Amino acid sequence: MTAFNVVRFRVKPGHEQQFIDAHRQVKHGFKGFIRANLVRTGEQTFCMIGEWRNFPSLVAARSQMIAILDGVRNLLEDLGGGLGVTDPVSGQSVAALMPARVTKKRKATKRKQARRSMARRSRAKRKR
Repeated sequence: MTAFNVVRFRVKPGHEQQFIDAHRQVKHGFKGFIRANLVRTGEQTFCMIGEWRNFPSLVAARSQMIAILDGVRNLLEDLGGGLGVTDPVSGQSVAALMPARVTKKRKATKRKQARRSMARRSRAKRKR
């Protein structure tokens, strides 16, 4: 079952672009890793959301993810409340939510229009 990890950060003022660039340069060669998104949630705040094929893959990559964190730790501010510089959570997906599918009516092709027109004429002749 798909798993996700989410990590919240607060970057020191003036280091936001450096933090973003550091994440763009990381080679995510973790086994079971699908994708990640770095989301800017405020002027100095970010959230990293990682998607994994399964929870054991995520767990196996934790030491590598900590090594990446160590590379940007000097750019981060303490979040307070005893959290340190990150607020990480992870777990298995329990529901995948997708947008409702909207179907559009297709415009009839010339061939279909001609068939409909012939069918109407044929019905009209039968009625006479």
